[in-house]
Amino acid sequence: MVSERGLEVLRVIVQDYVASREPVGSKSIVDRYSFGVSAATIRNDMAQLEEEELIAAPHTSSGRVPTDKGYRVFVDRLSDLRPLSAAQKHAIEAFLDSSVDLDDVLARTVRLLSQLTHQVALLQYPTLSRSTIRHIEVVLLSPARLLTVLITDGGRVEQRVVDLPGEVDEGFLDELRDRLNRVLGGSALADAPAKLATLAGTFPPAQAALVEPVARALGEQVMAGRQDRILMAGAGNLARTEKDFPGSIHPVLDAIEEQVVLLKLFSEMVLDANGIAVSIGRENAAFGLSEASVLSSGYSSPSGELARLGVLGPTRMDYSNNMAAVRAVARYLSRLLGEG
Repeated sequence: MVSERGLEVLRVIVQDYVASREPVGSKSIVDRYSFGVSAATIRNDMAQLEEEELIAAPHTSSGRVPTDKGYRVFVDRLSDLRPLSAAQKHAIEAFLDSSVDLDDVLARTVRLLSQLTHQVALLQYPTLSRSTIRHIEVVLLSPARLLTVLITDGGRVEQRVVDLPGEVDEGFLDELRDRLNRVLGGSALADAPAKLATLAGTFPPAQAALVEPVARALGEQVMAGRQDRILMAGAGNLARTEKDFPGSIHPVLDAIEEQVVLLKLFSEMVLDANGIAVSIGRENAAFGLSEASVLSSGYSSPSGELARLGVLGPTRMDYSNNMAAVRAVARYLSRLLGEG
């Protein structure tokens, strides 16, 4: 059983190791922190921590480094996350408030989170399965080519260029646009494919062949809004922390390319009372990320569904700062999307 002082020793070992990447010894703890006890007592505390497998000695060093289990105890004891600075909060607001649409705000969010944490930032795109179609626009690019634009109630915009088997005029285009919005306007994305499947049959036979490729393109646009996918930024940060992966960084690189793997990991991470989930080292072995940690939080999509955003990096990371950044960005994103 580790004493409270021993847990405090673990805390400073984690903090110092994260800051310096150097193993932490009892002498440096006594010199840097006011525990009011001798170096011998701190060594006894460290011996107890090592016995509990919370710290370990790398190679022949006299210092100690946290283990995955030690990081877990440290994270679980972070009852209060330190708030972001006023400058960081202002940066979030200034960067995200200038977004022009949903795609832009999500792309900006993942870049911002990477900059705040210096880790790989991940953002689950909202599936929009409960979203509805606000409007469909059809633009004539040439006599035999159209641009279809699908806009959801949350501001998501999907576009496709459609090549037609024949030429059309503005009169046909007006009729097509009107019919599409009468049939699909206000419909849930989940209901749109069935309606699109019968759309061509509502036109005269001579026009049905022209409507079919438009219906197919809109079907692809609908499905693009319903599929889970992940936006990513800051992969270059992994290269800068390659020394923190004692085995090889390549399994991590392989894993982050598999979006299905990351989505499954996100789905299995349970948020705590702070709205944060943290999965550390060997806890991620099933996902090929046994030398990495993943932090995530939830944000509300325009349709009210909960999606995830977070960061991935080495187990030697600034958990307190990164958890605060992930939570703050998730909360601001939810508020921003809720106002849209």
